[in-house]
Amino acid sequence: MPSALSASQVPNQFVECNGRRLAYRVIGDGTPMVLCLRFRGVMDSWDPAFLDELAELGFKVHVFDYSGLGLSGGTRTYDPASLARDTLELIAALGLSKVVLGGWSLGGIAAQVAMLQAPQLVSHLVLIGTTPPGQLVQTGEPLFYELAGRENDFEDFVKLFFEPSSTASREAAALCAERIATRQEGRCPEVPHEWAGQQLGEGPRNPMFPLQPALDALRTTRTPVLHLGGDHDIVFPVENWYALNRALPTLHLVTLPSTGHGPHMQYPQASARHIAAFVAG
Repeated sequence: MPSALSASQVPNQFVECNGRRLAYRVIGDGTPMVLCLRFRGVMDSWDPAFLDELAELGFKVHVFDYSGLGLSGGTRTYDPASLARDTLELIAALGLSKVVLGGWSLGGIAAQVAMLQAPQLVSHLVLIGTTPPGQLVQTGEPLFYELAGRENDFEDFVKLFFEPSSTASREAAALCAERIATRQEGRCPEVPHEWAGQQLGEGPRNPMFPLQPALDALRTTRTPVLHLGGDHDIVFPVENWYALNRALPTLHLVTLPSTGHGPHMQYPQASARHIAAFVAG
């Protein structure tokens, strides 16, 4: 049965992993799922409605802060190999043997690297608003690089994760922001935007994720892979996944309308249900 506590209420927990303390939260009870965070994300960046719906649908959802960020100790870095190591060491420390592994944005890159390194631990790979490895047919927009390295207000939030030209998307953004602000106790420190901007670079690159073995693994894996995207993602355009549609044998694609880099924020219940149907299928 799902946990009685919502994602905005569950306590922070900590586990020692090779000389550092990783912070994590658990929502629900059922099929184990581990979710990796976006660029500049901390545990409080997840929409509670999305996590609660996953729990309601029978998942035991684990979210966590990367080393040196949020409430976790250790050295901070956005090197995908280090983020994947955090992910795999958390899975090992919590005694999880097989998980639905998910990742949003940068976390999707981390999840792909983690699956490359330990495919036996992953039953399904769930990617949200992220990039495939290798050459891209469409790069992200310069606007993201302008927004990602500065302190963000609500308008930036809309531009980053929603569709500014859509009234419905703007309304969804306001509701999402309210939900994310719900937690009162034990909130995570934000990732310093100055430091994060230094890690990002000045503009879009092609490829964004140049690890060829990861693309080779996706071409040959038997693990089901889902990409859930928005139709106007200014960071990682969903068109790059459609370009690989016939090349990746287990790839499922779901694209949600009139939204941006946070489709699960605009459509939290629908996104969770798409993921549950994918895992059940």
